[in-house]
Amino acid sequence: MPDPVKVSIIIPVKPGGTVSALAGLRAAAYPCAALEILVAEGRCPSRQRNMAAAAASGDILYFLDDDSLAAPGFLQRAVRHYADPAVAAAGGPSLTPDGDTPLQQAFGMAFASAIGGGGMRNRYRRTGTVRASCDRELILCNLSFRRDIFLQHGGFDERLYPNEENELMERLRRGGGLLIHDPDLAVQRSQRPTLKAFCRQLFSYGRGRGEQTVISGVVKPITVVPSLFLLYLMLLPFLQKPVYYLPLLCYLMMTVAAAVLAGARSLRPGAAILLPAVFPLFHICYGAGMVRGLLAPNLGRQGSAECQVTIRRVKGFGTPLLLGDH
Repeated sequence: MPDPVKVSIIIPVKPGGTVSALAGLRAAAYPCAALEILVAEGRCPSRQRNMAAAAASGDILYFLDDDSLAAPGFLQRAVRHYADPAVAAAGGPSLTPDGDTPLQQAFGMAFASAIGGGGMRNRYRRTGTVRASCDRELILCNLSFRRDIFLQHGGFDERLYPNEENELMERLRRGGGLLIHDPDLAVQRSQRPTLKAFCRQLFSYGRGRGEQTVISGVVKPITVVPSLFLLYLMLLPFLQKPVYYLPLLCYLMMTVAAAVLAGARSLRPGAAILLPAVFPLFHICYGAGMVRGLLAPNLGRQGSAECQVTIRRVKGFGTPLLLGDH
């Protein structure tokens, strides 16, 4: 029997933060000799991930967030995809836990819907079968890379956070790398607990997309739709004819229809009833962030002091042991 593929799990965390992802990794059932877990502490996640990747010894780098709860056997499932030498990256969705509050469930429904998540909704729902994919379906809180390819391409662009994984996967695809989405390679991850945190999250996502657009020079039309919607809402008070309110009426009807459909599918009417309010917040905050990222990108926003990184190796899922300060 061949030796198991060595995997390095990399988890960025704020200094002193809790790494609840370790709870899921205890049941990973992967050979200990072929598994290492690196926790990268700091305040610059892109840099933390890159430095941990450079320190890793695994053939496969598996990136999780500090609160990503993986299912038993997920590593065996992920490793199987790399039997194809063309595969550069593989990952799966991030699902909202059943124990989340109705408000959090509504956020998860929005991300997983055609109106909210749009082309990226498969990041947040389990659907379909294993398939070749792109950055629209893969998410960094549950994403693996072949280490040699990751390093050959320079890892994540540290000027970006978020959207650093999207930019890297675009480069990998242009270089001929195959990206795999496996809907059963899922993690559980709670949504933001409050409306304020949700709005900040969506603003950040939009800003990251705008800054990625500045770096790549490629505008994806669908990504600017929320910004156009925001512009429309800002102009609406100055438009006198009632006909100009027709698009807004259609939009509101779509949100109600999407809420009814989501409630019927999920059997969570208490969460679905919140969607007609969540969808506008989703689009307004993302659109505002996109405008900020396009017009006032703040690439490389963190100074050297803020980018101090400490990499720790976890042994026996106990207290992390110091690897080194950087």
